[in-house]
Amino acid sequence: MLHKTRGIVFHVTPFSETSVVARIYTEQFGVQSYLINGVRNKKAKIKSGLLQPLSLLDMVVYHKERGGLQRIKEMRPHLQFTSIPFDVLKSSMVLFMNEVLYKSVKEEEANQALFDFIFHTIRMLDLETATNTDFHLRFLVQLTKYLGFFPDGNYSSSTSVFDLQEGSFLPAEPAHPYFIAPPLSLHFDKLVNPERGELIHEASAISTSQKRELIEKLLQYYALHLTGFGGIHSNKVLEEVWS
Repeated sequence: MLHKTRGIVFHVTPFSETSVVARIYTEQFGVQSYLINGVRNKKAKIKSGLLQPLSLLDMVVYHKERGGLQRIKEMRPHLQFTSIPFDVLKSSMVLFMNEVLYKSVKEEEANQALFDFIFHTIRMLDLETATNTDFHLRFLVQLTKYLGFFPDGNYSSSTSVFDLQEGSFLPAEPAHPYFIAPPLSLHFDKLVNPERGELIHEASAISTSQKRELIEKLLQYYALHLTGFGGIHSNKVLEEVWS
């Protein structure tokens, strides 16, 4: 049976000399794997250019309820990116966000709120004229709302240590090593509660090393709350862009 759905490209794996398996997060069916034949041929109906990281698609698909590899009848871009492919900061952010999404969003069922959040976030990034250098950090924090472990925003001068295991701010460092201490915890709070102050890079200056540490802490937070999250490597690309 044919279905129309929007999709977001998460991952592409070679299947044969000319075919690939594309892992796509769909609006109607959650994460699905699609076998696409002949995508590497010059006369391919579905071009490989449509399968770039986090590409936004309009699709007509065949769907089998029993799972396994699915098929695509038609695919076209929902939005042609105008800046992401040509902006080194945006494209490196997309690679990082893509890897996080691929390793954290697994469900093979519809989740309209999560799909809309990801879809509109990617579109917003492409449309931004002045790139917010903390866009990916805000994305990581906001994504936790939809994954079920959004931080408790109870930061104050007396509760300034964020416990990564418990997901809340404490008055003192916990017995385990999974926490964010001041002054980094203040920058983290500005991601959790942006209405409390200016953007993180406009507040008391955050150094490149602090930003690097904040990403590492956020990835640790994900690993503590998502089974099988695994290691992330594309943040190293961002570090190179910063330097």
